[in-house]
Amino acid sequence: MNVFQLTTFQKDILKEIGNIGAGNAATSLSMLLGQKIDMLVPNVEIADFNEVIELVGGPEQPIVGLMFQIEGEITGVMAIVVEIEEAEYLVQKLTHNDQFLLSEQTDGTELEIAMSALSEIGNILTGSYLTALSDFTGMNLQPSVPHLGIDMAGAIMTIGLLEISQVTDYAIIIDTEIRQEEENHENIKGNFLFIPDPESFQKLFAKLGWN
Repeated sequence: MNVFQLTTFQKDILKEIGNIGAGNAATSLSMLLGQKIDMLVPNVEIADFNEVIELVGGPEQPIVGLMFQIEGEITGVMAIVVEIEEAEYLVQKLTHNDQFLLSEQTDGTELEIAMSALSEIGNILTGSYLTALSDFTGMNLQPSVPHLGIDMAGAIMTIGLLEISQVTDYAIIIDTEIRQEEENHENIKGNFLFIPDPESFQKLFAKLGWN
């Protein structure tokens, strides 16, 4: 099987896994933010690293990236990528500070609080997706402590994925959209990247019944 060209059926399976994870994450985020949150996965693709950078807005797009090493029966990297403005909004909601801006932040304590808030959101999302994937495959998968970076997409993706990019060139891109009750802010959109090493790609697909 050519793992780099997903069939419609394979995309549907990955979207189903993503939607289950998104549903679990939405429940946790609703409690964290104190309002009803819905999440969905509108699309799933496999792309090479150059395409990934373009999908998140191009190499000069300022982003927040959370990177997790995946440990267990398959290994690789998971990453959550959102634009700076979306990350700022999430921090504002969690800290109840509507004036907080990552791009203008100089107070070390407030920046530490923001990093902690974003890491907590990352832990919820990653844990939910991995739990859904584990349930589908029967494999034990665990995320590491996240590494958080705020920079241009080219820098974060190159540095954050340097080690694994030496052994694989492709990532599974799970588009993620957060919908909330408030109508004065558009849906929050981000990209969830799952990058198994080559051997783990084969293990994953075998567990999903793909030959």
